[in-house]
Amino acid sequence: MYIMALNCGSSSLKYQVFDADTKKQIVGGNVEKIGSDSSFVTQKYPDGTKQKKETPMKNHSEALNVVLFMLREASIDMNEIRGVGHRVVMGGAKFASSVEINDEVMHAIEEWRDLMPLHVPASLMGIESARQILPNATQVAVFDTAFLQTMPEYAYRYAIPDAWYKNLGVRRYGFHGTSHLYVSKRAAAMLGKPADQCNLITMHIGSGASGVAIKNGRAVDTTLGMTPTAGLVMGTRPGDVDAGALLYVMKKLNLTIDQMTTHMNKDSGLMGITKCFADRREVEENRETNPDCELAIKIETHNVKKYIGAFMAELGHVDALVFTAGVGENDNYLRGKFCEGLEELGIKIDKEKNDKALARLDAGECEISTPDSRIKVFMIPTNEELVIVEDTLAIMNKTYNPDHLKMKYSFAE
Repeated sequence: MYIMALNCGSSSLKYQVFDADTKKQIVGGNVEKIGSDSSFVTQKYPDGTKQKKETPMKNHSEALNVVLFMLREASIDMNEIRGVGHRVVMGGAKFASSVEINDEVMHAIEEWRDLMPLHVPASLMGIESARQILPNATQVAVFDTAFLQTMPEYAYRYAIPDAWYKNLGVRRYGFHGTSHLYVSKRAAAMLGKPADQCNLITMHIGSGASGVAIKNGRAVDTTLGMTPTAGLVMGTRPGDVDAGALLYVMKKLNLTIDQMTTHMNKDSGLMGITKCFADRREVEENRETNPDCELAIKIETHNVKKYIGAFMAELGHVDALVFTAGVGENDNYLRGKFCEGLEELGIKIDKEKNDKALARLDAGECEISTPDSRIKVFMIPTNEELVIVEDTLAIMNKTYNPDHLKMKYSFAE
């Protein structure tokens, strides 16, 4: 029996197929440029080999059909795909755990379309396509926001008119929760302590980025807000910015809401500062010759350090600082910069360990702090797909516990 994990982006579809018994990945891949004539799918196998197929795919339904064709070519029996776990970016306050998908769940996801105009339609189309193409498979929604719904009200409420919160749901939700859940469990295992006895700061830093303060195993604060534009500086998103400044710019430049939304999601962050680079590798490669790149690194570093310090103050005691996601797992230079000068706070990086801790070189989970560092510092490669698979399988087997601290995850051992 197989479980499939699906992650539908606005113009992409990532998938992985796992063996339900071993929870090991059998095959996976990525469809890119959906909606264009140059769309293609790259299928990857555990031995490192890849298979690429170029074909026009108008939408996620066509993309999923192409994926299933390639899976058949890889000798995957479609009848054996008994469960499909969908990564859904927004679950709001309604969903604090993963759920089996029905029409009521679909309607609830649909309500977030205006807030997430790129993510929600893609998720809904992916779910609908999977329900039609794999009608006998259990469909499960795993929400990016679920892990963050343990935040206390004083952490998730904004100081805005009360009616905005009560009638429109304007509050902090946070994202990347599935990743933060995974690495928090692994960090607890590396510390040799039960998860409910661990205070952690987890930093998911990729093109999108977020930090989470975790107290006794539960999220109590996060850098992201109601949308994925707040908090840390990202590839094309600004992180924290004065709302009044945005209103001023909209008025002066006579911008529409849609135009400002584009600027906030596509033209800001590292791209906004450097005017040409959203990828940190390119920013770093040009930092010695391009003053804007040097400034971008300083702004991002300042931003990350500020939140680490804030979360330390909030938690009181911290067992470990964790870096994950594309940059967190593979950029030893930035990890070093993020921790530079924090020695008095109990964070000491071992340069040699940090330089070797690169997930792209199969370093695996690493402790990168010095022996005398009061707070451990870890690099932990994230595995959101495994969370999706285990939640889906548990819901199918009726062993799922919506309280993640009581849920028996294989990776928490």
